[in-house]
Amino acid sequence: MWLRLLWQSLSWRSRSKLELGAVATRTFRVWPTDLDIYMHMNNGIFLTLLDIGRYDQAMRSNLWPQWKARKWYPVVVASNITFRKSLTPWQLFDLETKVIGWDDEAFYFEQRFVVKGEIYARAIVRIRFLKNPRGIVSPAEVLEAIDFGGERPALPKWVADWAKSSLLPRVKESAPSLWQ
Repeated sequence: MWLRLLWQSLSWRSRSKLELGAVATRTFRVWPTDLDIYMHMNNGIFLTLLDIGRYDQAMRSNLWPQWKARKWYPVVVASNITFRKSLTPWQLFDLETKVIGWDDEAFYFEQRFVVKGEIYARAIVRIRFLKNPRGIVSPAEVLEAIDFGGERPALPKWVADWAKSSLLPRVKESAPSLWQ
């Protein structure tokens, strides 16, 4: 991951600039260190690459420096990934990242692992913004500070339903681990 992150940090300027509402595409290759015991890309690597895809989008849309200046940072609060086909050693694939909407609390990204135009895996990721040293930044505050670059996308109903059904209690609320 660190080599990919370093490469992302050094090379993002060589890729086209983006509007936040556009699809950001990055090409990767499955490395031997990405493999699990079944000789395909480990499911944890998919989640790591999702982070790099969102970072790429933030850099290319010039949002990352704006967030840093305000001491804001994005955190994943929920993710849902569906695997369709395996990615195998040395295989090239594209990671596509797009903001698909937001609600009063979070932004939602759809990210796809694509080989030759075919989806191999798809993830929906729910992102909140925090501010340093403490606090939460609402999507309204984020959007007030930046230009989204297009019309507000309608959050798909199934994504809103998923987000609602997967919520855990707030940080200051009790969340005992009781099995039924």
